[in-house]
Amino acid sequence: MHIAILSRNRYLYSTRRLVEAGEEREHKITVVDPLRCYMNIVPHAPEIHYKGRRLDGFDAVIPRIGASITFYGAAVLRQFEMTGVYPLNESVAISRSRDKLRSMQLLSRRGIGLPVTGFAHSPDDTGDLLELVGGNQFVIKLTEGTQGKGVVLTETRQAAESVIDAFRNLDAHFLVQEFVREAKGADIRCFVIGRRVIAAMKRQGKEGEFRSNLHRGGTASLVKITPEERSTAVRAARILGLNVAGVDILRSNHGPVVMEVNSSPGLEGIETATGKDIAGRVIRFIETNSRQGKTRTRGRG
Repeated sequence: MHIAILSRNRYLYSTRRLVEAGEEREHKITVVDPLRCYMNIVPHAPEIHYKGRRLDGFDAVIPRIGASITFYGAAVLRQFEMTGVYPLNESVAISRSRDKLRSMQLLSRRGIGLPVTGFAHSPDDTGDLLELVGGNQFVIKLTEGTQGKGVVLTETRQAAESVIDAFRNLDAHFLVQEFVREAKGADIRCFVIGRRVIAAMKRQGKEGEFRSNLHRGGTASLVKITPEERSTAVRAARILGLNVAGVDILRSNHGPVVMEVNSSPGLEGIETATGKDIAGRVIRFIETNSRQGKTRTRGRG
């Protein structure tokens, strides 16, 4: 097979591991920078060009699209879909997962456990918004943040109102969520491929940090998940339409709650913590499932 990996940097751990895993299984792997692609938008004959030549002959494409280039990266992936190339994750599913509000609404509609959440742009009554969420501690986050950026924990209602006022002045959309104290600064990253959780790790924030992101100094360790957590992770990925996802779960007093569903989950932390060949599992999933034109939306979303 000839597989394209959409990535801005071929030397990133995740990209490099996918290249190694693909080549070990005797596939041809080409890394393509999505921002260097340009497209011919015409009926019946869509094309993608890259560095002065037309891109064609691919059997599958693995999107490793960073949050900062979601719009253009999804457009390039959609163009691949229009030409019939099989995408590991479809452009529509990636766009859903990157929109925190949209993803939470979709998960909520299907009964997935979530932290109590309020959404606002410029509320006239901040007090009532906080009453909707309840409690005295709140996690306030921008809807387009990633890797823990744009996320603030407030210890009092007065502090929460001050942060909301600041976000209002930025003309920003934001979420207000309950603070799940019993999680103790830890979450569980479930790595889903297809309809299975193939690996899981516990991410623990450093002392004094409520965010467990590894980019912020968190640590990862092996963890055994419950059947309910496993089912929640698989269902969350399926609801958003993702074949491969990193589903982040908190252990709350009322069961597992989903914090986020990541459409381009990193491989370094999960492979290091579990010792599993996750990149190889991804390639094998493509081998089993890819077919020309096997895309639910064919770029129409």
